[in-house]
Parts: sequence; structure tokens; C-alpha cells
Amino acid sequence: MTQVTAGTWQLDPTHTEVGFTVRHLVSKVRGKFTGFEGTVVTADDAAGHRVNVNIQLSTVDTGTADRDNHLRSGDFFSVEENPEMTFASTNVVDKGDDTFAVTGDLTIKGTTHPVELDVEFLGEGADPWGGTRIGLEAKGEISRKAFGIDFNIPVQGEKLMIGDKINIVIAAEAVLQA
Repeated sequence: MTQVTAGTWQLDPTHTEVGFTVRHLVSKVRGKFTGFEGTVVTADDAAGHRVNVNIQLSTVDTGTADRDNHLRSGDFFSVEENPEMTFASTNVVDKGDDTFAVTGDLTIKGTTHPVELDVEFLGEGADPWGGTRIGLEAKGEISRKAFGIDFNIPVQGEKLMIGDKINIVIAAEAVLQA
């Protein structure tokens, strides 16, 4: 069983990346969100662990301004009406070998669905500023259509330009709050 100091941990935005990949034609587009905040609450056992994250959808960054602006539009995120995406855990299961299954409610554009993330605990240790940090990496997959994000362009008959499956990868450091 993985042991971690019990407490409330704040995500460190300078050492955390909330990333994604999606199929585009014959390759994949990678992106990330640069505006977010979140907490991880750890307890004496995994059943008491909790995760809450708010992500500012306007901070989507794929490295291409035109594509990012399109993602912010009504075709995708509608950031004027839906500025945030949220995740709130509902269950955490210790799978052994520093891995966890974290189930939670993901809300995008007012639609909420349960999502399971595979989380690897990377360790806990002191930082040079007198704090204590934990490292985590989470991976999962969602259907963008399930959240009402179904814009697409047909190509070559029945094929579509943009895939439905979004792969999520989160590399996080969090700091123990006093």
C-alpha cells in the first residue's frame, strides 16, 4: 500500500501540465491547458483521498493561434458561456505498486460524466524552499462527443477530420499546505 503524508496539497502550476492528444486526419494534435488550479487531499487510506481541479478552457494551447481560437469558439468549448472544465473525484482505489484508479465527475460545457484516471504516485519529498511535494501522473480517455463537442469535417467518404477520443495526460507536482 502506498503511504503518503495526510493533508491538503495544492497543484504547483509551474510544475504541472494538463495535456491532451486527439487524432487529426493521419496524425495527432497535442495540446495543454495553462490555466488551472486544484487540490489533492490525502488521507490515511486511499478511500479518503480526494482530487478537485478547475481548468480555464480559454487557456487551451496547441501551439497554433488559429486552432486555439477555433477551440475556444462555439464549435468546441464555447468559452464565453462555459469558461471552466471541472473534475471532482468520487472514488480512489489503491491498485498497488504506487498506482491508483481515480474515478470522478468531469464537467465540460454543462455536461457531467464519470471518468476514470489511472494515476501513478511518483513520490514525496522535501523541496529546497522548506516545503513538501508529491508527484503524480494521471492518464485517461474521454469521448468529446459525450460532452457535446461534436464539430467535425467529413473527409474521404465516411472518415472524419477529428477523432472522438481524447487522451488525457496530467503530470503534476503538488505542495503540502500548512
